[in-house]
Amino acid sequence: MAKPNIVILTGAGISAESGLKTFRDSDGLWNGYNVHEVATPEGFAKNPALVLDFYNQRRKDVAKAKPNAAHHFLSSLQEQYPTKIITQNIDNLHEKAGSKEVLHLHGEIFKMRSVANPFETYLIDGNIQLGDLAPDGSQLRPFIVWFNEEVPMLPKAIEWVTEATVFIIIGTSLQVYPAAGLVNFVAPNTPIIIIDKQIPTVSSIKNIIKIEQPATKGVESLPTLLQSLLS
Repeated sequence: MAKPNIVILTGAGISAESGLKTFRDSDGLWNGYNVHEVATPEGFAKNPALVLDFYNQRRKDVAKAKPNAAHHFLSSLQEQYPTKIITQNIDNLHEKAGSKEVLHLHGEIFKMRSVANPFETYLIDGNIQLGDLAPDGSQLRPFIVWFNEEVPMLPKAIEWVTEATVFIIIGTSLQVYPAAGLVNFVAPNTPIIIIDKQIPTVSSIKNIIKIEQPATKGVESLPTLLQSLLS
């Protein structure tokens, strides 16, 4: 087999076990909120105060959360094999666990950006208030990729996936595009491992190994499985 190059895609399911709710769960954090009101540029234009308050609370939730066994396992995996992590999550739990190469497709909750310039970003650990301005004079907003916005890190993610010798998907329903489409860029004959408590439908994709368990439990199967695949 080619030199090992493991690429991992993680979704909300991996952070759910750290107490961060997912919007696909029945008690998900989106309950009580219309996604179009808090996660679209149109919603922000209509009621920016509501959107800022929503993400200020998300930031507080993430600040309290701690990485779980799955996050720590992926960090240790990077010490054994060349491993890159692509995450759909806006939290920093991979980094808290010690992972180094992490690409956030949908932004980062501890960063904010200028409304006028999506590439002008700043670190934040408190709240963003209406009237807080970037140096360019425009309102600051969360550094989050909302629905109906382009995903600037997607080309880099595609590049990583095409070079993978093993692609591992953990804790994602594969329903949110374009992130869900990354699986289509995996090279032919590359093993794809899916770990989720409810395996999504991927009938059109070959070379799949399914581990239908929560992330913290499912990763326990990876050392033996990877040893077999990479030997």
